[in-house]
Amino acid sequence: MAGAGATGGYFGGRLARAGRDVTFLVRPRRAAQLQGGLRIFGPGTDETIPVRTVTADGLDSPYDLVIVAVKAGALDTVVEQIAPAVGPGTMILPFLNGMSHLDVLTERYGAGHVLGGLVKVVTTVTADGQIRQLQPLAVMAIGEQSGERTRRIEDLYRELSVPGFELSLAPDIIAAMWHKWAFIAAAGAVTCLMRGPVGDIVACPGGEDFALAVIAETEAVAAAAGHPVPDGEHRMSIGLLTEPGSGFTSSLYRDVAAGLPHEGEHILGRFVARAEALGVPAPLAGLALLQLRVHDRQGGQLTAGP
Repeated sequence: MAGAGATGGYFGGRLARAGRDVTFLVRPRRAAQLQGGLRIFGPGTDETIPVRTVTADGLDSPYDLVIVAVKAGALDTVVEQIAPAVGPGTMILPFLNGMSHLDVLTERYGAGHVLGGLVKVVTTVTADGQIRQLQPLAVMAIGEQSGERTRRIEDLYRELSVPGFELSLAPDIIAAMWHKWAFIAAAGAVTCLMRGPVGDIVACPGGEDFALAVIAETEAVAAAAGHPVPDGEHRMSIGLLTEPGSGFTSSLYRDVAAGLPHEGEHILGRFVARAEALGVPAPLAGLALLQLRVHDRQGGQLTAGP
């Protein structure tokens, strides 16, 4: 597992808790934090899980599976770091936001090694390195990029089926990744532009209409790319981004509000670029991207909402 942050730490921790043979590829500082175990806490859970770690200079043999769960800014470094872990039969399963990481990994290691995958979880890392789950949602989907139901993907599905998250074998993982991208782009645009959680946004006149307009915009881009968002996922997006009283914020907004490195260019910048290439107007996503770029130019100062 390359990465032991909010995403990698949660899913890797659940796999380790279930007895799977998991090794986290981390920096030395993170390795030191995890010497006493990885704590995951939140709604209905609080446990510390013993975990195995390795730093990049300690990788010396291939693994069956390399899960890449890092922020987009670390991808180029990790792509090279995992090279000793990738043998002839190694599968690489990335859980980054957006789509462009598939091109990067495929170019480096070949399409035969790289699977498609996505996760949905609302987690954050505390100052002392613990994983805090903010909502009970925890979903993982995997699949071959080709959509083929191969023996290896079925074997991997069985291996990854553990308590702590809902796993599915997607018949079209590329479409599923596009659907997630449309949602996180919408969530990022809504919460970053309005600088607050969903409940505060929809409590204001025009707030719900604004959220619905952003959802319609991002889903139009996905449809133009050949991956229309199914009704069920459309309703889920509306529910999450218009729920009265909700404390939901996007991970993008949480990073920006905390003054941390963020994935604005990866999530919104590349989404807006795809929209332009497809000839689909995306003014609200573009406005959110512009706001983030001004924020970064001013040194990352943001007054967060309540």
